[in-house]
Amino acid sequence: MKLALGTVQFGLDYGVANVAGQVQLAEVRSMLSLASASEIDVLDTAIAYGTSEEVLGKVGADRFRVVTKLPSLPPIDEDGIACWVRDQVEASLARLGQKQIYGLLLHCPHDLLGAKSKSLIEVLIGLKEAKVIQKIGISIYSPGELDEILKRVQIDLVQAPLNVIDRRMETSGWLDQLKNDGVEIHTRSAFLQGLLLMERGKIPQKFSRWSNMWHMWQENLRESAASPLEACLAYPLSLEQVDKVIVGVDSEKHLQDIISASSSYDHALDTSFMLSNDTDLISPYKWSQL
Repeated sequence: MKLALGTVQFGLDYGVANVAGQVQLAEVRSMLSLASASEIDVLDTAIAYGTSEEVLGKVGADRFRVVTKLPSLPPIDEDGIACWVRDQVEASLARLGQKQIYGLLLHCPHDLLGAKSKSLIEVLIGLKEAKVIQKIGISIYSPGELDEILKRVQIDLVQAPLNVIDRRMETSGWLDQLKNDGVEIHTRSAFLQGLLLMERGKIPQKFSRWSNMWHMWQENLRESAASPLEACLAYPLSLEQVDKVIVGVDSEKHLQDIISASSSYDHALDTSFMLSNDTDLISPYKWSQL
């Protein structure tokens, strides 16, 4: 199964289209059972995702490979970096109830470019050699971040945004380059935090600048008879370079709908008209400024 399950909603009230709030423990348990039965084998979480790691530990995540993320380096001396990283990883393992982390990503990959990068790289490699983690990775916001980072350190896994609007990973050539280098590629934001799944009349007013795009999107869905889920998933799932498409869900039904859509999408569905390089739209961290 090419889908991976994002768990930010397990620990936080997250997403522009999320009206249900943080997912309750019983619902998480049902969702993980469904995910396992559907051969979804990767969970994506982070230390910064509220209580997500703790929730996963409570319901039991031993059936899955877990990818988690370190927060940005705190203002500490270089001599303290190794201890800080090991403490963070040990705490994650304890919360998750795991003996090993499949992928440890840096939430702030620019930490690999700073004055303390040598110590950071050394401790990460040490954790991998000790088999505490299987893969060292980074979570990026844009392909431009990869240029300098990959000159400094060998990365095993890259997580990046990719959806019908934001196609920078493909158009920049980085999907091909990473795959040729043997790097595992996970993509996120297939639904652009749920914005692409919303009915046009329910899209927040601050996105009215792109009203023509929403009109074209809805017309395309109507003419192709595709559901928003099918249309959103068709693009990243069709890319052979992509290993996992991370999907965030807020209910068991939502996950079931996504699983069904992932098996019924139209490979020939053309959504290229949605492509945009407008960072105000494709970068959710900018939405608060709209």
